[in-house]
Amino acid sequence: MKPVYFISDLHLSEESPELTGLFVRFLNSSSAASAQSVFILGDLFDFWIGDDEVSELNTLVAREIRKLSDKGVAVFFVRGNRDFLIGQDFCRRAGMTLLPDYSVLDLFGSNTLICHGDTLCTDDKAYQRFRRVVHWNWLQKLFLMLPLRRRTRLAAKIRRVSKMGKQVKPADIMDVNASFTAQQVRAFNAERLIHGHTHREHIHHENGFTRIVLGDWHDNYASILRADKHGAVFVPLEKC
Repeated sequence: MKPVYFISDLHLSEESPELTGLFVRFLNSSSAASAQSVFILGDLFDFWIGDDEVSELNTLVAREIRKLSDKGVAVFFVRGNRDFLIGQDFCRRAGMTLLPDYSVLDLFGSNTLICHGDTLCTDDKAYQRFRRVVHWNWLQKLFLMLPLRRRTRLAAKIRRVSKMGKQVKPADIMDVNASFTAQQVRAFNAERLIHGHTHREHIHHENGFTRIVLGDWHDNYASILRADKHGAVFVPLEKC
């Protein structure tokens, strides 16, 4: 069977064209073209202010993903904490299927739970409170009614506050809570978990299941997980 690829936390923005270039290289690689599917587990973009923003970056990314989808490769997307406002309109343009926060895949005979990962960081109480608020449907609708320029300014302010908050938070509370994570895996009857968000690329074997953490993309490095009948391994972009 064809392999499946998982990526997350690219944080694409106009300020980081090199990351966009890496992403396009991956999408146009022979490995991606010969894949069964590609899963993007959130934070594809550094921030998202609504599907009605038609920027050069958004248009390019949608076009390149659509090219891969048109080759017969199924592309799936899970919203992250930075791009949780991505909706069906953008996904249709990109040829992606939008998934819920948690999904279980039969991945080569292994029940595999996938998510972005921010919901697993329950020790970060302040972030979880913030997340609950920004996911209120009425608040999202109100935000999306604002002019694009106003939304851009608000998003920039939120990013600045978030960056300052991370500088003073202990590193351990920004990682997943082991007990809660194990509960979620059991609740979904999974034997493997794949997530991003924490940027701590690693394959953990713990509590009776395997937890695979996708890394972020930075400094010409792309964190790409390849899963096939032999297992799951991180592969360098040069081999894609």
